Amino acid sequence: MQVYRLAGVMGYPVMHSRSPLLHNSWMQEHGVTGHYVPLAVQPANLEQALRALPTLSFSGVNLTIPHKEAALTIVDRVDELALRIGAVNCVCVAPDGKLEGFNFDAFGFIASVDEANPEWKRDVGQIAVLGSGGAARAIIAGLLQRGARDIVIVNRTRERAEQLAKDMGEGVTTAPWEQRSDVLGEAGMLVNTTSIGMHGQPDLTIDLQRLPQVAVVCDIVYVPLETSLLKQARERGNPTVDGLGMLLHQARPAFAKWFGIMPKVTPELRAKIEATL
Repeated sequence: MQVYRLAGVMGYPVMHSRSPLLHNSWMQEHGVTGHYVPLAVQPANLEQALRALPTLSFSGVNLTIPHKEAALTIVDRVDELALRIGAVNCVCVAPDGKLEGFNFDAFGFIASVDEANPEWKRDVGQIAVLGSGGAARAIIAGLLQRGARDIVIVNRTRERAEQLAKDMGEGVTTAPWEQRSDVLGEAGMLVNTTSIGMHGQPDLTIDLQRLPQVAVVCDIVYVPLETSLLKQARERGNPTVDGLGMLLHQARPAFAKWFGIMPKVTPELRAKIEATL
């Protein structure tokens, strides 16, 4: 008997998510009979919705805003990296019916950088990270796991940056937001993890004059695909990484957890998602 496989994304709101298009494309490509659906779940109903997954024969779900942190206390088992990041973006229903929580945002970021810049090395020098929210936590965790040893967090609220640096441990320091341009002199990578530069938000104001021309400039914003930061970096010759790659690559290990197949991000798939932006 052929099994109909189900997966989805829980968020509130959630209908803007590109995940259904992405995962359904992979399901069709790999002959997985089933569907990936958007699930609008209010925060008060998250535990009830997650606990219903085994009964409804779901293989699992992705989690997006505002559920990533709350899921930590709901799932039965949590991956070590997700614990360190302090958020879950993928829930899998284990063979015993238990809920397992993972966070693949770090994987997605590192894979997107590797894809855009195959020659990128872990010893790029200091890495400047703008922001101290959930995305910053995941990216810093991924960079440390990759072998980075010198990361400086620059955030508008200094106290949040200092707490994140403390949580992340050795090799992570902070600098005031007012010095965001000044810290770039020794940087081998600059990463914007804030929403500044997103459609409807003001552009990020930063002077890249001190940034070495070989430094990689990343922005996790993907609407627009080329933010003012990436445009400024590209025009001065820096290699750039947009935010769409992180979105695409973080989905791959989730699909593998649910269906046993590690899919690829092809140029055709990327173009299909880009057309919806």
